[in-house]
Amino acid sequence: MKSSLDAFISLMGILMLGFFSALLLPAPSFGLEVSRKLMATFHFQDLNQLYTLVFCLWFLVLGAIEFLVLRFLYRRFIKV
Repeated sequence: MKSSLDAFISLMGILMLGFFSALLLPAPSFGLEVSRKLMATFHFQDLNQLYTLVFCLWFLVLGAIEFLVLRFLYRRFIKV
């Protein structure tokens, strides 16, 4: 019989794998005109604030997508 801690640890392992692999993927870079438009829209002071937000969102979105893919593969093919 599996404990609930066992399921939690396997779930967190899959999540960490997703986040680590998201770090290896390149983040988007905008052109100068698009960057200026985004800075004006979100009222940023400089380009560093924009790219900090972009990198954080990129990391979270890719990590969540990869987590879902890895969880599907684990449940479909590995888990008995």
